[in-house]
Amino acid sequence: MPNVIKIDQDKVKLLGIFGKFVAECLPKYVQRVQIAAGDELEVLIHPDGVYPVIHFLKSHHACQFSNITFVTGVDVPTRQHRFEVVYGLLSLRYNARVRVRTYTDELTPLESITSVFQGANWYEREVYDMYGVVFNNHPDLRRILTDYGFEGHPLRKDFPLSGYTEVRYDAELRRIISEPVELMQEFRKFDLDSPWETLPSFRTTSVTAGYRNVDLATGTVSPSSEAQPSSDQK
Repeated sequence: MPNVIKIDQDKVKLLGIFGKFVAECLPKYVQRVQIAAGDELEVLIHPDGVYPVIHFLKSHHACQFSNITFVTGVDVPTRQHRFEVVYGLLSLRYNARVRVRTYTDELTPLESITSVFQGANWYEREVYDMYGVVFNNHPDLRRILTDYGFEGHPLRKDFPLSGYTEVRYDAELRRIISEPVELMQEFRKFDLDSPWETLPSFRTTSVTAGYRNVDLATGTVSPSSEAQPSSDQK
């Protein structure tokens, strides 16, 4: 038998009420609250709200999200603000998780949260290294995964599959050398539709389906699971 995760509807209602509370406390920054994957709370915010929202979720007695579990990025070249940065927080006090999502582009930096969570230091460096997203007031914003002098950001959708340079050992010089890649870059079409959508149950949905909006006036969670636009496309 297939494994089926049973969604606790009482938990979903409480998440909706909590999302409404966060939106009421931070109306300047919170643009939308939604439930993802059945029972996972997401708060979509304006880029200017990264520091105040993260600080609020950690420090407020009703939240106490005192652990940061990840900071990651998403590149969607078709959007005006192509990069989405996602922060994962955990509250041991309330046994709850929340994801905070915001957006930016190649030129607009986000505020670093290393003064709130020291553990975000390497996470932000990874996002900078892989996507090129800059974080203001980061104590040591430099590459962490790629080599010295690496060109480009590997997880960007427009990064060449073969890279820009080739690093190899030269037997004549008896040392490692770096030289431009001579292979031509193949044409790439940025088709963001999932291959799984060919299956019958996914033909009428998109890769962003599965989100349920939280009514910020009442705290109720919409029953629909239809796809919702990203916070930078409203």
